Amino acid sequence: MSKGNISSTMEDYLESILELEKSNKYARVKDIAQKMHVKLPTVTSMLHTLQKRDLVSHEKYDHVELTRKGRKVAKDIYRRHTMLKKFLTDILNIDAEIANEDACKMEHAVSPGTMERIVKFMEFIEVCPRGGSDWLKNFEKYHTYGHSDENCLERMRDFEKQYSAEIEKLENKLK
Repeated sequence: MSKGNISSTMEDYLESILELEKSNKYARVKDIAQKMHVKLPTVTSMLHTLQKRDLVSHEKYDHVELTRKGRKVAKDIYRRHTMLKKFLTDILNIDAEIANEDACKMEHAVSPGTMERIVKFMEFIEVCPRGGSDWLKNFEKYHTYGHSDENCLERMRDFEKQYSAEIEKLENKLK
């Protein structure tokens, strides 16, 4: 199913159903309404739409279940949300509540290529030598206070020294 066939609201419902299944082992209409901050008839209407698109299975007064197709979409949205929130909190040091709200908005708009690039950047930060462990702290200082060209040049020189030392250590390990 192409992304164009599913609105961001539909994606939010699918993600909420998935989260409810994870926490409660099932999703009920009233739980979805509470989680989404909407009224019961709104949920019922959306479930009808999602059922017509083969994304959920639901009988009146019964639990809501994601279909295989619905689960696939929901997991993708959940993954995007989780990774974007992690990027915002862990990398950009955004407050967790704000990061959660922003991730919810961003998860619908970010392209698969951009999402993959964000994930790769996060992996790089975790596993690759990057000229010292303070570079994220330096980013936070830059964000908060700005910097002068002298500070940047000094940091670049420090980076070069640290990077050269790291390479030398790695080369020595390989001998």
